Amino acid sequence: MISGIYSSLSALFSFQKKMESTANNIANADTDGFKKTRVLMEEQVPQGVKPVVDRVEVAGPTVMEETAEGRVPVEQSNVDLFEELPEMGLTQRLFEANIKAMKTQEEMKDSVLDLKA
Repeated sequence: MISGIYSSLSALFSFQKKMESTANNIANADTDGFKKTRVLMEEQVPQGVKPVVDRVEVAGPTVMEETAEGRVPVEQSNVDLFEELPEMGLTQRLFEANIKAMKTQEEMKDSVLDLKA
């Protein structure tokens, strides 16, 4: 049962990193030239997952801005809020599911200990 708790803990840490990445992307959605990040889950040996932060190098949209030298192209952020907001909601639900799994494992452990007593 300890292995199950360890797996849930590693998932909680990974989803925390994922939430931090998504929040950072949303906060910088209006920053010119900002490149969003993605968190991928990588299998950890012997069990669990590990977060891997990957920067997405896809160019954002380019707009023309007026400067002292005239009109120049400026690359905007490649963050899409219609992608980030649902991702944040999904990450929250996955985080909650892992907390529920940990609580269930704790209850199972207590039941086994009660049977032994």
